[in-house]
Amino acid sequence: MATPDYLQQVIVSGRRSGGGRANSARRRVFQRPSVTSLVWATLDLLTVVVAAVMAQRLQMGNSADHPGSLLPQIFTQTPKLWLGYLAWFGGTLVFFARSYGLYGPIQNRSGLHEQRMTVQATLTSGLLLCGALYVLRGDNVPRVVVLLLVGITAVLLSVRRAIWRSMEYSRYREGLETRNVLIVGAGRVAHALRNHLESLRHLGFRFKGFVALTEREAESGDADVIGDIKNCLSLARALFVDEIFFSVPADKKLVIALVEEARAVGIDVRVVPDLYDGLAWNAPVEYIGQFPTIPLHRRDFPIGSFLMKRALDIMLSSIALLVASPILAGIAIAVRMDSTGPIFYKAARIGRKGRTFNCFKFRTMVPNADHLKASLEHMNEREGVLFKIVNDPRITKVGRVLRKYSLDEIPQFYNVLRGDMSLVGPRPPIASEVEQYDLAHLRRLDVLPGITGLWQVEARQDPSFDSYISLDTAYVENWTFWLDLKILARTVGVVFSGTGS
Repeated sequence: MATPDYLQQVIVSGRRSGGGRANSARRRVFQRPSVTSLVWATLDLLTVVVAAVMAQRLQMGNSADHPGSLLPQIFTQTPKLWLGYLAWFGGTLVFFARSYGLYGPIQNRSGLHEQRMTVQATLTSGLLLCGALYVLRGDNVPRVVVLLLVGITAVLLSVRRAIWRSMEYSRYREGLETRNVLIVGAGRVAHALRNHLESLRHLGFRFKGFVALTEREAESGDADVIGDIKNCLSLARALFVDEIFFSVPADKKLVIALVEEARAVGIDVRVVPDLYDGLAWNAPVEYIGQFPTIPLHRRDFPIGSFLMKRALDIMLSSIALLVASPILAGIAIAVRMDSTGPIFYKAARIGRKGRTFNCFKFRTMVPNADHLKASLEHMNEREGVLFKIVNDPRITKVGRVLRKYSLDEIPQFYNVLRGDMSLVGPRPPIASEVEQYDLAHLRRLDVLPGITGLWQVEARQDPSFDSYISLDTAYVENWTFWLDLKILARTVGVVFSGTGS
């Protein structure tokens, strides 16, 4: 039986990428480490320290000479020597973990391969530690402790990586933090790649459509062909695409131009190897499932800052809901006594990458407020797609007080805990607003929406839609963890000043 063309393409690519993997490993080691690599390296070093303490405790227990000591005996007797050996073991572990690609995105390797590389990196580092002990005559370090150190480190690293992968898979299945993909070309290779990505939905890839490269593909009648190469970037931005895959040969100048434009807006670009001879010489080959790809451009996702942001969201939201629970009960009673209708207002909002979620607030309007909106359009005091009336007749008496001090938004801390929102970010719009957005306005949907944001602390009373969009866009393009802290600090003053409406 003849091998299909697209499979022959993959086989040939795999054969030719053998040397490429070695070159890729060398580049990973000697290139400047990213923030993500530094975070994972720090966690690995902390794991080595924990494993060292556990190994010594298992081997010695609490020493009879130091029954109350919190530190293992070997730390108190030869601290500098033991710390030196640990530093050597930890340093070599980080070196091999990075060279094996363990600090890269989990989509580039399977879970089984990751576990195998983790154990291999640990054992190799353990052998080098044994060599150092032999050369330096480290007879005072029990060999049992060394074996336990290596074994416990391998177990802890494997368990930690398995838990992280399981958490990521769970978020991908829920539609959170997924990577939207466009495929240039609509031929057999493109369809094979699309089917492969859809069979690996746990890796977080979401196919958004094919982009035709030729007139024949554009006129093929394929419902999944959503545009041509001329409007590829516009489609990518409108669909919140994270990566563009080239599955067919194209003019080199066209590809380079698209890469430059994609780099400017933060979209990654990959090609299937063998299709672009000479365009990506010495580029690393990365596997998406079984498909080899070559990244032409890739952003360094600031996972360290992102993790700190998420940790802050969970911590402060949990504290806020716990501390404010008596206030929540009082507000709920007041809302129910003030007017008929539900206590909470649940509305569909548009979140990151156009994902729809239910946003919770205390009800501050009459129950049929949404139906009355059309009759009040002539009273709108905002510009563009925004809708705001200072003395809105739909607002209840209790609702006016809640809005003045932003108390109606307390239930949104639950949205933050769920991962639908963040403490800081652009306010989540409704679908009718997003439908009127220009392409540039969609930039504000590249991040999680927030309870507060730059617009709330800078120009909350400004009716200009342009000001609203420009401040949100400035936040997205200049986001740092410290910017979030500054906005949160300023939000406290805004809330207590009662400038809400």
